[in-house]
Amino acid sequence: MPISLVTGGAGFIGAHVVNELIGLKHKVIVLDDLSGGFRENINPAAIFVEGSITDHRLIEQLFSEYKFDYVYHLAAYAAEGLSHFIRRFNYNTNLVGSINLINESVRHKVKCFVFTSSIAVYGNMKPPMREDMIPHPEDPYGIAKLAVEQDLKSAHDMFGLNYIIFRPHNVYGEYQNIGDRYRNVVGIFMNQLMQSKPLTIFGDGTQTRAFSYIGDMAPVIANSVNVKGARNEIFNIGADKEYSVNELAKTIMKAMGVNGEIRHLEARNEVVHAFSDHSKEKRIFPGNSSTSLSEGLKKMTDWVYKSGIRKTKRFEAIEITEKLPPVWLED
Repeated sequence: MPISLVTGGAGFIGAHVVNELIGLKHKVIVLDDLSGGFRENINPAAIFVEGSITDHRLIEQLFSEYKFDYVYHLAAYAAEGLSHFIRRFNYNTNLVGSINLINESVRHKVKCFVFTSSIAVYGNMKPPMREDMIPHPEDPYGIAKLAVEQDLKSAHDMFGLNYIIFRPHNVYGEYQNIGDRYRNVVGIFMNQLMQSKPLTIFGDGTQTRAFSYIGDMAPVIANSVNVKGARNEIFNIGADKEYSVNELAKTIMKAMGVNGEIRHLEARNEVVHAFSDHSKEKRIFPGNSSTSLSEGLKKMTDWVYKSGIRKTKRFEAIEITEKLPPVWLED
């Protein structure tokens, strides 16, 4: 039985990957500090360890105890916009924490290290983004993700550590933390609608994204270590059809059966158009499902109504307040 470590396994994407791995008969150890995830997300068949990837002594202990075959690294604080204002926290969590895992993976001869990077590595390039483009990230989050990608290649070249890198984008679905005001626009909109609050959109709402349903992605990520041709490669992964944020807001209102209002805020510093080409992923991982936005939102809506409203908390460790959007400071 393969033994796999899943970091961030109590979080949104991580919990789905854990479920898939359990179905593939892996023994799964979940490491999560519960800063953005929830205990109830964790599959009861997994072994749960509460802790942080920034705790290198804990990481060393886990690798020594369990002798992992595979590492699925999904733990991150994935708030692109906020990352400008929490630079130290961003790099400590998303970069240094990742290096702790890579170090131990090299030392313990892990068979394959699966890393969820981000479309943020591309920055403000002309879409659709392709894996053969030279990345130019525009925010500290994207910079950290690209640095981890480059370190994995270096670890492979130097020590033979195999890796698979996925660059997902705008993922939504069940288990998403809808109480996080800084990221996951689908969850933010749904939480606002349930509280009869206006949907807050930065700028004019013409920004475009391809919103990607988690149920299409988690099986690919989990089974990737078994796929010939996947190792030591980078893959864009996600939906093919892009929508404006205004279109998203209307589609969510329809899915939830609520006719809400929209509140436009001052535009923030963000990439305007971001979506990817997935021809490489489809070639190596053929036959995967493709859920339409309306269908995926309906599935998420059913889960959200059962789960209920989540209180939004302010991030208490803001390092820079200059140009911080005022809405992020509201109670």
